[in-house]
Amino acid sequence: MTAQTKSAQDLAEEALASTDSGTSLDEVGQSDDLADSLTNLQSVIERNALESERVAEELKLKRESLRSVYENDARLSEADEIAQQKSAQVKEEKARLLASPQTVAIRNSIAELSAQKKELEETLSNHLLNYFQLTNSKSFDTSDGDQWEFSVAAKVKTRRK
Repeated sequence: MTAQTKSAQDLAEEALASTDSGTSLDEVGQSDDLADSLTNLQSVIERNALESERVAEELKLKRESLRSVYENDARLSEADEIAQQKSAQVKEEKARLLASPQTVAIRNSIAELSAQKKELEETLSNHLLNYFQLTNSKSFDTSDGDQWEFSVAAKVKTRRK
């Protein structure tokens, strides 16, 4: 294997071996071998970096070419235009429905029920916390004889300044 065709790993191993061997070469020879190995390694690195740049540029050109194919296709452009028109129609219909009296009434009912639910959950949470403090139990008996479990959670509030 010549120095030009050796892999970076081979060159690095040679450089390490030549610095460790010491018994077969004098210091000047070792220094020259190390310098040659580093030069060859730099050459391999440079070739790989240049090849990587070349492949990246080729990839960029191919992607641009593919994008151009999509942009210049008449059937795709027509289908995209139709899709945009349909999307605009869907938005208009949703806006119309949101403004209708029936939808407004339903949304108001949802808001009221959500507020009522939140208030009930806060009240229930306070009662369950009191029950837990009195009994140290995380379940309560129901009127029909079943047991209903609950969890106790704590939240950290933001610091006061």
